[in-house]
Amino acid sequence: MNIILFDNDNRTNLLPLTYTRPVSELRVGILTIKEKWAQFFAAQYSNISDEYLREKYPLIVAEDNLLINSTILPDDEIVNQIKLLKENQAIVKDGQTLALRINQNKFTENCFNSIENFYQIEYSKEVSAINYPWDIFGLNELEIEKDFKLVTKGRKSEPISDTNRYKSADRIFIEEGASVEFSILNPVEGYIYIGKDAEVMENVTVHGSLALCEHSVLKIGAKIYGATTLGPHSKVGGEVNNSVFIGYSNKGHDGFLGNSVLGEWCNLGADTNNSNLKNNYAIVKMWNYPKSRFLSTGLQFAGLIMGDHSKSGINTMFNTGTVVGVFANIFGSGFPRNFVPSFSWGGAGGFSTYNTLKAYEVAEKVMGRRGIKFDEKEQKILDRVFELSAEYRR
Repeated sequence: MNIILFDNDNRTNLLPLTYTRPVSELRVGILTIKEKWAQFFAAQYSNISDEYLREKYPLIVAEDNLLINSTILPDDEIVNQIKLLKENQAIVKDGQTLALRINQNKFTENCFNSIENFYQIEYSKEVSAINYPWDIFGLNELEIEKDFKLVTKGRKSEPISDTNRYKSADRIFIEEGASVEFSILNPVEGYIYIGKDAEVMENVTVHGSLALCEHSVLKIGAKIYGATTLGPHSKVGGEVNNSVFIGYSNKGHDGFLGNSVLGEWCNLGADTNNSNLKNNYAIVKMWNYPKSRFLSTGLQFAGLIMGDHSKSGINTMFNTGTVVGVFANIFGSGFPRNFVPSFSWGGAGGFSTYNTLKAYEVAEKVMGRRGIKFDEKEQKILDRVFELSAEYRR
């Protein structure tokens, strides 16, 4: 089977995280959205997203194609409904296409928006989906539980070292090669997953659900509250609450991060802190790109959304509900504004445009440390992000 995960108009609501990736590459729980679907369907996967992402994330069309809305988080009910789809049938809900099946001859890249000639099946159940960046940390508890059960089914955890203190061992799973010593592991009512070759250093305290993905590190004395996900090759210290690192990002020192999402290749300098609750306990608003204004999240707790390659200097303070774009470099005293455009350089005193040549030199060094090449594909994507974000730097 050939599965195509398609991005619809909701993709722009997920900026800046989707400036550099299709929606299906977002991580929530243990797995990315694409990896979740792969647990249910053994298939070839590709994406329909913006044209400038196509070279890195190519579209593959086969004779028989199953298209699935990339914002959907799979569960047994929607999966079972999709498995029943026949050619020229579509599943819809509230005017949106959830999935469809189409052959190569009738396929177009916009076919999910033109289903007048499809037999339409109205889906009556609730659908769990990522529509805004804050949905990622909002749904993370449930998704860690779902992913934990998927990836550990029928498998046995590595033993928990007796140097640790822990409870509910049946809710803790440690992969091969992981190291966990002299720490406290309390999943409470959630689940703790320690990925392959990950490390939990001494005196770490975990309270609630945690997904520590492969090759990631919790540094000495870290305090982690659920539900938190640290994607692959991330290093984290200090205090973290209900936050998601997509991967390859660092918060290596003390400081608080709460109700937040960080992309890849981000780095928070020592004693960087964010607020996740307003002093007046009001509902938090966050910047929304398609509407070009701050939008209510409906949440009392909402912290920082940061796009790929962005960084903060030591002692940086982020106010409640801050959105930082791609390749922003933030430093200095005081609170920077609540919306920092991509390729911005500065802080509370003002911003200038981050020179792309200098930015790419940093990216080459940072990615090289993880054995990943900053290649022409990456640069083309970032060149386009620079163009798309220009209007916000005026």
